[in-house]
Amino acid sequence: MTTRLRTSLAAATAAALTAALTASLAGTATAAPDRDGHDATRRALRAAVADGVPGATATARDGHRTWTATAGVGDLRTGEPRSARDRYRVGSITKTFVATVVLQLEAEGRLSLDDTVEEWLPGLVRGNGHDGSRITLRHLLNHTSGVYDYTADEEFARTYFLADGFLRHRYDTVPPERLVAVAMSHRPDFAPGASWTYSNTNYVLAGLVVEKATGRPWGEEVRRRIIAPLHLRATSVPGTRVTVPAPSGRAYSKLAPTAEGPSYDVTELNPSLATAAGEMISDSADLTRFYSALLRGRLLPPAQLAEMTATVRTDESDESDRYGLGLMKRELDCGVTVWGHGGGIHGSSSEAVTTRDGRHALALNFNGDWSGDSEAVIEAEFCGG
Repeated sequence: MTTRLRTSLAAATAAALTAALTASLAGTATAAPDRDGHDATRRALRAAVADGVPGATATARDGHRTWTATAGVGDLRTGEPRSARDRYRVGSITKTFVATVVLQLEAEGRLSLDDTVEEWLPGLVRGNGHDGSRITLRHLLNHTSGVYDYTADEEFARTYFLADGFLRHRYDTVPPERLVAVAMSHRPDFAPGASWTYSNTNYVLAGLVVEKATGRPWGEEVRRRIIAPLHLRATSVPGTRVTVPAPSGRAYSKLAPTAEGPSYDVTELNPSLATAAGEMISDSADLTRFYSALLRGRLLPPAQLAEMTATVRTDESDESDRYGLGLMKRELDCGVTVWGHGGGIHGSSSEAVTTRDGRHALALNFNGDWSGDSEAVIEAEFCGG
């Protein structure tokens, strides 16, 4: 999950930490002369911590060179600093993995992007104006289906995103069919193909299609087709496992629609509430390897990679951000174009992007969801400062 969740959990400006704590956290950032060309990125990480993020970690790959930096703490209780090896929940970055599997299945002739949801999941997308017979798999993957986003449902948000509900329900297992049912209780946002809006329900459905097409859980297909071939040793699909494997820090959230109030340790949760829309765990090194391999054509044949990178507008008035099939295209302020995805889930805000040739990649994570400017870190890495 990304835009919707991050909007619901964050305010525009973080509540400042005490001056002493801010100074302490900012002082833990890697400090060195700009001999490697990443000083602007270091400054952006330190700025995120000064803005209230407990800690940040980032890894960049440029050709055969790898660079890492951290700022702030991974554990507010012990003061342990963040590590470049931290594993974390990647939220909607999961969507790129799922879209890649769907496109691999298309390349194998096991499905078509023009297949309808009704063909694969009969009767599931129906009610209140939703009609799965008019929605294609392509509509799901590029968010042009119009299917309502279940995370926008007020009762769901109270139960799983706000403090009182989350602290009671953080360990609940939520079947994907229930998530779809929440979406079906609302009207669609628009007719299929008529517009664009980000909906986590699209990828819950895509995960179910993968399972129907293969006879195996979507996570097993991700492991078999992507994680194992690329040797992504820090990447996992947790299912209903509530913990994050070591090495990892803690994750913090206000569990409120503002940046005020206490911070809660939300590291442990049952990620079935996100499933194929945002369940996965990884680290920054694995994410840079994944996106570089994807854009270099190691995971998809040329025809499917071309489909993945065929984009639609996300904003009619702005061409700088476009969306493909589980892949965002962004034109940065300096004119550089990067491809990747962002991801937000309780206490964890992540970004992973690469240039089109896969040579220069960056992945980063903040272990708080109420402050910090991840876009500034991306701009700093690719544009300097």
